[in-house]
Amino acid sequence: MNDFIYKKSLGQNFLTDLNILKRIVQAVPINGKSLVIEIGPGSGNLTKQIAKVANQVLCYEIDNRLELILDDTLKDFSNIKIIFDDFLKRNIKEDLKNFSYDNLYLIANLPYYITTPIIEKIINSKLDFKYITVMVQKEVGDRIAAKPKSREYNSLTVYLNYYFNLKREFIVSRNSFTPKPNVDSIVISLIKKDNRLPLKDEIFFEKLLRDSFKFKRKTIKNNLKNYNLDLIEKILLKYNFSLTSRAEELPLEVFVELANSLK
Repeated sequence: MNDFIYKKSLGQNFLTDLNILKRIVQAVPINGKSLVIEIGPGSGNLTKQIAKVANQVLCYEIDNRLELILDDTLKDFSNIKIIFDDFLKRNIKEDLKNFSYDNLYLIANLPYYITTPIIEKIINSKLDFKYITVMVQKEVGDRIAAKPKSREYNSLTVYLNYYFNLKREFIVSRNSFTPKPNVDSIVISLIKKDNRLPLKDEIFFEKLLRDSFKFKRKTIKNNLKNYNLDLIEKILLKYNFSLTSRAEELPLEVFVELANSLK
């Protein structure tokens, strides 16, 4: 890696701390006939630790320059397949047709600029991930795991809470990376909810969330003025809120009922 030129545009900060690498893998309860998807293996440090405990590992790497480095790092493993392509452009279900597995997991060190699109693609794939463990910038992790009435609470928070139980694993210092980023990171796990609230239309639900949080300091009345405000008010009053409440005050179940009623 001495001659490698890191691309800031790809968010290339490679995790090099062996203790942290091991802790990430230990946070995922990999068992049975397992397949782990890793997004952005980089130099393969985390991939190597995953391959020691998983039956199969499928990696997506956008940077073809890393091919020789990964070949060398992972030369002792026969259970790893690497697809050199943009994960966001792949048909994951098609890629998985070549694998036989019982339990599916995902582990990734996600660059800030692409965190939300990757998570949305994972959810929209409708694949049965038992556990998703990702490392993101601490600020992003705080937003993902935020509670109602907190400053960090946002549409992504509610969206993810519908599908998953969220768990903060641990903080990762910026000193654990090469090159060193400007901020610390956090490892979080998204654990599939088996009993989700009934929802008529997931796409409409997502749109409603985005509109509700469109202008952070504006009220529900202002952000959702193009919706049926009479119906919205009726539901909000049921939960002791009003049209003058802000989206950051409302818990998941309120947004679900709003989405079902408005649809």
